[in-house]
Amino acid sequence: MIHAEGLRKRYAAKEALKGIDLEVPAGTVCGLLGPNGAGKTTAVRILTTLLRPDAGRAEVDGLDVVRDATRLRFRIGLAGQHAAVDELLTGRRNLQLFGRLYHLSRAEARRRADELLERFGLADAARRPVKQYSGGMRRRLDLAASLIVSPSVLFMDEPTTGLDPRSRLQLWELLRDLVKEGTTLLLTTQYLDEADQLADQIVVLREGVVAAAGSPEDLKRTIGGDRVQVVFRDLGDVAAGVQLLRSAATPEIESADGRQVTVPATDGAQSLIRIAGALDAAGIPVEDLALRRPTLDEVFLHLTA
Repeated sequence: MIHAEGLRKRYAAKEALKGIDLEVPAGTVCGLLGPNGAGKTTAVRILTTLLRPDAGRAEVDGLDVVRDATRLRFRIGLAGQHAAVDELLTGRRNLQLFGRLYHLSRAEARRRADELLERFGLADAARRPVKQYSGGMRRRLDLAASLIVSPSVLFMDEPTTGLDPRSRLQLWELLRDLVKEGTTLLLTTQYLDEADQLADQIVVLREGVVAAAGSPEDLKRTIGGDRVQVVFRDLGDVAAGVQLLRSAATPEIESADGRQVTVPATDGAQSLIRIAGALDAAGIPVEDLALRRPTLDEVFLHLTA
């Protein structure tokens, strides 16, 4: 549904994109990650026809983003970093305005606005000016506006920045529902847990190039497998505990910092069970014992450091 080859873009002396490739299958979620200045927003602006690439080509839903830009704009939705709604208009009037800009008839724009207000839980606030909306309500209204024409592909640039945890979870559920209905979603985000929750595929950008791409689980495996983390209750037990871990689990100690010792979990949860039994049998008290899996935060830091 999204295909890009060798996209390049330069701003004066800075080359924001240095020839990135991108492939997003229909009905999936692609998370575009990277530190500030990595080229995420530039890539989104090119794919949504707001910016012309200096080199390379891209297609969205079978249409070229440069040659077929006008036709493509009627097939995609875009929710940028900041809600693009008019604070002086009501929620309903905002959506009707977007409908008219998409050349819907007045009746169709009203029908679509009411349908989206109901779906996004904004029907009760439809007659209130947007300046009275909370941040989460504005974000939902902005998302509703991007769906006026039922786009086949939706682009979201940092969709939950500034939202409280409840609003974030509500927006996640809305996005999952859209994908279940067949929408292809590309989102940029600074929240690694968001990408982990939503994305089927993650592309990590670093200084304008693709540093890594794959499923969240694939990327986590690139920096190692599961680990068992032991926090001993007493510092005096650490030496005996390390010796026991080497015999009960693995001769390799991944890290030791004060009372905390980490070892590779060669067979996942079974390693945790074996270590717990050995510590209990030896009478060595622990404050915490847990199986730790690599996180996207660790992947991100590893790839962008």
